[in-house]
Order: sequence, then structure tokens, then C-alpha cells
Amino acid sequence: MVSVSVPGKLILIGEHAAVFGRPALVAAVGLRLRVTVAAGRPGDPGAVRIRLPDSGAEAVRSWSEVLGRARRAREAWECYDRDPGPDTFAALAAPAAGASGAGPGGESLGLLELALGEAARELGEDDPERLAPVALTVASEIPIGSGFGSSAAAAVGVVMAYLAFRGAALEPARLHRVSLEVERRQHGSPSGVDNATVLHGGTLEARRLPSGEVAFDGVRIRSRLLEGLRVLGTGRPAEATGAVVAAVRGLRDREPARVDGVLDRLGELTVRLREELGRPDERPAEAVAILREAEAGLEALGVVPAPVGELVRRVEAEGGAAKVSGAGSLAGPGAGNLIVYHPDPERIERWGFLGGCRRYRVELGVPGARVEGAS
Repeated sequence: MVSVSVPGKLILIGEHAAVFGRPALVAAVGLRLRVTVAAGRPGDPGAVRIRLPDSGAEAVRSWSEVLGRARRAREAWECYDRDPGPDTFAALAAPAAGASGAGPGGESLGLLELALGEAARELGEDDPERLAPVALTVASEIPIGSGFGSSAAAAVGVVMAYLAFRGAALEPARLHRVSLEVERRQHGSPSGVDNATVLHGGTLEARRLPSGEVAFDGVRIRSRLLEGLRVLGTGRPAEATGAVVAAVRGLRDREPARVDGVLDRLGELTVRLREELGRPDERPAEAVAILREAEAGLEALGVVPAPVGELVRRVEAEGGAAKVSGAGSLAGPGAGNLIVYHPDPERIERWGFLGGCRRYRVELGVPGARVEGAS
């Protein structure tokens, strides 16, 4: 048996811009997902048992089904990669969900099957008749679809746990590469920033290279700026992350000059925020200006629905700043997480207009994925 734990993540700035090679600042957060892979039941050859105790969802699959679903998802992604668009993304989502897309926990079960299939493929395990039964259990504190990187944590966690269970080497580059393949089946063209952050932990500046690899650099935090941030949940987005990313890509294809200008500016704001985090003194006016302009950029990309934009305007009227963290949404009412900042953070707690939002108490910059037990 092997157990691993993986943190969630929070994008501070640079979402969507990171998909197109601009930098993003991302922090691992103190909400963790735990994966256990154990030997399956004796006399149950080839079976894969998946259990999600948080939702009560369970599935029993043969290795043939798991490997087949991973193969179909890979083929669908290759079609999407050749011709990215709404239709090819919809075709990608079908094998990713599969029969397990219905019912409580269905999305998670489908993702876990894909992660297990990709991990087995990495080890050259393509003959289902020769694979021993395994039991996979995933428990998570990370809300699904809220911008905390639940799918990246699941991808990294399952890949890491299965490779460790098989006694394979756990080089970070290998874990990143395989888990990114899982993320691609879920999101189409992810930047790779999410799984890099949950794998390595801390606070990172990450940038997608033309090769598709992610370069990252640890960020030294000297300012107390992050202590003034509050994270609120506005509700689960109406669309999957991949659909929102695909929509932004489509917008860029139609309006390349305007969208590239927005993305360039978001990259510049990322650099400015990193400089602020490295200062020994906090400059509230500069932090407000950076976060407000970053939010304006996301609104220009069409990923902030009107109800969330109205909340942001009310925060700004109180002298603060708020921005969507994560992919956002194309329609209301929710858009995932909202980062809220005010020079006097205690005032945020008293704003009644935020009463409909879920408030998260999360530590930022926590350790990354790790093996917590093996026997």
C-alpha cells in the first residue's frame, strides 16, 4: 500500500495568460487531496476498485476498461490538438467522462480512471491480463470546480501513488509529464502551471515554454501582502475549465491583436506583483492597482460573468480590489474563487454584500506532493 498527499493551488495572477506563454504567480494551498493505492482483493483478477469516501461514489472496472478509456481519451485529445475548437473539445470530454460521468462523483471517477490508465501506460503496462488487482481510494479537502486545482491534484496524486506502488522512480519531471497528459484529457490545452504547482509546492512564478514544458521559479516572499488576501467562493462555474480555455483561444483567433495586448499586460502585471511580494514593506495602493487591472484584463477576455463583476465593483467602491482566480466562467452566476484585498483586511469580514460567498481559510505556499506512507 502507498499513500500520497497533494495540495491544491491558487492562481494569484496570470490565469489564461499562462496558457499563451506569459508568466503566472501560483501558490500551493493548505487544502490537500490524499490518494491510497493498495493491492486488490485476492481472487479478483484484473479488477480496479475506485472509492471516493467523501461523496460515497464507487466504481469497479476491469483493467481492460481502464486502459481502453485512457486510449480513447488520448485519441480524442489528439484530434482536439490538431483542430482545437468547441466541437473537438466536446468530443474530448465524452471519453474523459465515459459511463462514469453520471451520478455523484462521476466526474471525479472518470478523471481517476484516466490518471490510472496513463500511469499504467507510462510503465508499459498494456496487457490487462497481466495486471494485478488494485484498490484506489481518494479523499479530498479540495472543492471541485472552484479554482483550487482539484483535477491537477488528482492527476498528480494518482500518478504518483501508482508509480510508487509499482516501485517506479518518482522523478519530478516524469510526474509532471504524465500528470499533464491527464490534465490535457480534462482541459484540452492547460498551461501545465497547476500540476507544476501542486507537485512542487510553495509559491512559484511559472511560465509555459514553446516546447510545452513549464519553467518555474520559487518566489521569495518578504511582504505581508498575502496575509491581507481573502479567498471567497462565488459558486461553481457553469462550464468546465477546458471549455473556458477553449473559448479564450477562440477569441484570440478572432481578435489576435486585442487579445494579445490583454495577455501581454497581464504578464506585465504578474512581474509587478512578484516585485511587490519581494519587498520588505507592503504598498497597499500598488497592490490594489495591480489586482484591479488584472481583473479588468480577465473581464476583457470574457471570463467574468456579470453577477461576479458586480461584486467586484462593490469591493472597489470600498477601496479594495478583487479578481477571479482560475479559469472563471462564461456565464453566471458563479466563477469559482475570488481573491479579495483591502489595506485593512478586517473590513472584508464586515461587508454584507459578500454574504452569499463561501469564505475559505487557506494557508498559502505549503509543501507540494509527498509520499506519506508505504507498506
